[in-house]
Amino acid sequence: MRALLSVMIWALAWLTPAEATPRRIVSLNLCTDEILLDLVPHDRIAAVSHLAADPLVSTVAGRAAGLPVTRGEAESVLALNPDLVLAGTFTTPATLELLERVGQRVVRVPLASDIAGIRGAIAQVAAAVGEETKGHAIVSAFDAAITAARSVATSGLAPSALVYQVNGLSAGSGSLADSVIRAAGLSNHATTLGIGAGGQLALEVLVASPPDLVVLSGPADAYRTVVADNLRHPALHSVLVQRQSVVVPWRLWLCGTHHVAEAVHILAEARDRLALSRGRP
Repeated sequence: MRALLSVMIWALAWLTPAEATPRRIVSLNLCTDEILLDLVPHDRIAAVSHLAADPLVSTVAGRAAGLPVTRGEAESVLALNPDLVLAGTFTTPATLELLERVGQRVVRVPLASDIAGIRGAIAQVAAAVGEETKGHAIVSAFDAAITAARSVATSGLAPSALVYQVNGLSAGSGSLADSVIRAAGLSNHATTLGIGAGGQLALEVLVASPPDLVVLSGPADAYRTVVADNLRHPALHSVLVQRQSVVVPWRLWLCGTHHVAEAVHILAEARDRLALSRGRP
């Protein structure tokens, strides 16, 4: 493997610079996959991440099917002979440093944790692939969808919502989930309970101080692991009987991309139902 890598590095040193508009794009990150697939046709994509076609976590699973995939090893990326590599800021640093050292064009896209960050990520990827006009159109459509989703909520008050996941994971201020919750016209109960951008919430605390709306990512039986026992606990069931809940599939807000607009819409509709159940206009 080392010998193969050495040959690739030697060969790449003699390649001419990539053309201005990349034609062999490799994406190493699910979040850049989701943006890329809305910007360029398949014939300009050399590979996407191995998560892109997984419907549990990817919003573009159907469209990613059939595309070559990579797990991000430097050797496999170099074998694809890309003229652009898209990566997240948390992609293995050693891999990215090696790719850059042999002359690959690598664009690191920060993980978006709010609406502004999503706009920035779309614009950055669009500029990198030479599709600024499409990027502007995606951002405009995203902003319009957020505005439309927010208008679904009719009550002037802001009911509390709390994301409750496997192993008691929740998200407060500074997280993408928090930004999505607030964009839907809800307040984040996790922040009230002292949870930061990410943390665990004891089931006892949830029972003692439940939100108006419990936000789940899927049914408990979707997780065949003991760390999901909190979702099957009778105490949680008692909370869900007393309080409203809504399922927002995790794939819709795992990544900070324009696809979170659908999550905002689902939450805004839940907020509207909650308001109506309380007799508010």
